[in-house]
Amino acid sequence: MTVDLGPLHPGLLLDALALPLEHEPVAAEQVVAGSPTTGYAVLVDGPPEIGVWEMTPGTASDVEVDEVFVVLAGHGTVRFDMPLLEPITLRPGSVVRLTAGMHTTWHITETLRKLYIA
Repeated sequence: MTVDLGPLHPGLLLDALALPLEHEPVAAEQVVAGSPTTGYAVLVDGPPEIGVWEMTPGTASDVEVDEVFVVLAGHGTVRFDMPLLEPITLRPGSVVRLTAGMHTTWHITETLRKLYIA
């Protein structure tokens, strides 16, 4: 579910950790385990798009877009459907780059919130 904040103007203070996000269940065909939900807010409707995204505990697959993100809160792992890439552990402060078309599986153990640029 999108929260429309409009453009993030210079000098505007926004607490990305306190930002309320409306969640929706992950599509059934993407759920691997549990009952994860996701929510996001677009802060800058780019390009590039900048926003905050969150996923509750559970496991879900996805096909990625070009994106760089920073984990703000939570924990989990991401596995890549590419033989040369090892799974990565996500925790606050993790910075990750994804490229369009990557097939991933997100296993979230503690609600994960990230700031993304796509």
